[in-house]
Amino acid sequence: MNLLKLPFHFLLDIYRQKFLVFQLTSREFKNKYVGSYLGFLWTIIQPFVMIFVLWLVFTKGFKSGDVEGIPFIAWLTCGLVVWDFFATTLSAGTNVFSDYQFLVKKIQFNVAILPLIKIFSSLITHGIMLLIAMGILIFSGVEFSWYWFQIFYYLFALLAFLLGVSWITSSFQVFLKDTAQVVNVFLQFGFWLTPIMWNYQMLPEKYQSLLNFHPLFYIVNGYRESFLFKVPFWENLQGMLVFWGTTGAILLISVIVFKKLRPHFADVL
Repeated sequence: MNLLKLPFHFLLDIYRQKFLVFQLTSREFKNKYVGSYLGFLWTIIQPFVMIFVLWLVFTKGFKSGDVEGIPFIAWLTCGLVVWDFFATTLSAGTNVFSDYQFLVKKIQFNVAILPLIKIFSSLITHGIMLLIAMGILIFSGVEFSWYWFQIFYYLFALLAFLLGVSWITSSFQVFLKDTAQVVNVFLQFGFWLTPIMWNYQMLPEKYQSLLNFHPLFYIVNGYRESFLFKVPFWENLQGMLVFWGTTGAILLISVIVFKKLRPHFADVL
């Protein structure tokens, strides 16, 4: 099979099991809050508290002012909702084959769908965070714009990137148990290397273009351009081409890695 067609056929096989994905996602999300008194409310409380604490520290403690004429809380929130979704999903997705090893050992079960379960489960929380973020933006004085609907494009881009990375890390995690710890360390560094708490325009102009090679920068900046600055997503053509080129390569590599290691999962687990 042509390597360029491999990811397409792989994703098509997964699409045929969309109803199973929906059922497992629903159960995964419900299981997060089993035995919890507040249950589903934690989905709202946790992101709200995180945003509030960081806003308090930076605006009251460090006296951070507006960023490019945008209230700091609005600017910060747009970056945090992206990072929280990415970090939470990647961390959970890396351990997915261990969490569902009873399914991995079933010969007839397509375990390629399991990382999707973690992604879609986290997507529900992300949707709630987006609603909270929109409320914060409006409260901060940011007016609603039709550009807000560009979020669906950037969200799709983030899902594609996450799926490829999750297939790779989850496959390695089966054989190398330190993979999850490496991912967590990467996420700690990645948080500060991504312009979430700082403005990329602080960098010398000659280095700013290098950020186009940072996939998470493309998404974070896209959220801000959609919510705050009303910039059409096709304007950054270079960033778009680099991002999708990188994501396409990661998806291709992830499918090859998964197909190579999948036959040995049950033996190791």
